[in-house]
Amino acid sequence: MKYAVVIEQGPKSYGAHVPDLPGCIAAGETREEVISLIREAIEFHIEGLRASGEEVPAPSSNVEFIDVAA
Repeated sequence: MKYAVVIEQGPKSYGAHVPDLPGCIAAGETREEVISLIREAIEFHIEGLRASGEEVPAPSSNVEFIDVAA
């Protein structure tokens, strides 16, 4: 499965969250680190949902970049 992941750069670190998996987040010092950590977080989150008998949400979010004049 492929889930959309939002990655945000802060002043000193990166954060990531998965819109289709509420509560699935990660933070790291570099972009590469946060990508690795969010991948692990997604797998862990899905394992937890299955273990508790909950349905795993199918990926449904899309990402689109929009150019605007600023």
